[in-house]
Amino acid sequence: MRKVLGLMLVALMMLGFTITNSFAAKKVELAYVEWSSEVASTNVVKAVLQEKMGYDVEITSVSAAAMWQAVSTGDVDGMVAAWLPTTHGHYLERVKDNVVDLGPNLVGTKIGLVVPTYVTIDSIDEMNANADKFDGKIIGIDPGAGIMSTTEKAIKEYNLTNFELVSGSGATMTAALKSAIDNNEWIVVTGWTPHWKFARWDLKYLKDPKGVYGKEERINTIVRKGLKEDMPEVYKFLDNFKWTPEDMAEVMVWNTENDKPYENAVRWINENKDKVQKWLP
Repeated sequence: MRKVLGLMLVALMMLGFTITNSFAAKKVELAYVEWSSEVASTNVVKAVLQEKMGYDVEITSVSAAAMWQAVSTGDVDGMVAAWLPTTHGHYLERVKDNVVDLGPNLVGTKIGLVVPTYVTIDSIDEMNANADKFDGKIIGIDPGAGIMSTTEKAIKEYNLTNFELVSGSGATMTAALKSAIDNNEWIVVTGWTPHWKFARWDLKYLKDPKGVYGKEERINTIVRKGLKEDMPEVYKFLDNFKWTPEDMAEVMVWNTENDKPYENAVRWINENKDKVQKWLP
């Protein structure tokens, strides 16, 4: 009897160990930057992994530099927020040997300096002559963002000596934009597409004759080395994940209406089952 009980105890312990490790293997960690576009995409990915594939997903908002570093060291499993080749190109260059680039999940993006359409200049090289109308400020986002370093480069290339780049966040940038538009004032902000602000207000990019901001960008999916072997289903899904600027814009607009990004992501995947089905392993 003791022998039987002993064997049963060992079996139960082994079963518990297997179950514990099984659940541990179901945890996925993703990093993202707190841009409205990446809040939308990361929550959609989380929703598919949790609602359709049964994984427990933790998403963490960090700076762009920390996001790339976390993937390269394996502290997180991946991210769907790599703006290339310009915005995050310098980050990729630093860690390219320690990450796996799964290619674009969205094409047709753009970055640059954005103004309301009532602003009567059309090019960055016209800014210095109108610095007073802009109050000598370019309204930016978080200081670690790639678009901020690119804008610092633009200030040098265009000799915008009468301008100061003001850091903040995506939220403070759009709040400043709204305030200026409500008062019909001139303002220039760091901008990117897709972003819900283009659906909300009449805006335009200032022309960039020196090409500092590059041409059309894309958003890539980047994962840690070893993910394919450790979690092949997750790897395959992230490799399959692709959507359009229109898809992303729909989720971003919902997020501005109720600030419930995960609920909106679940709503989107339920309303776009055919697209989601193509992503599943």
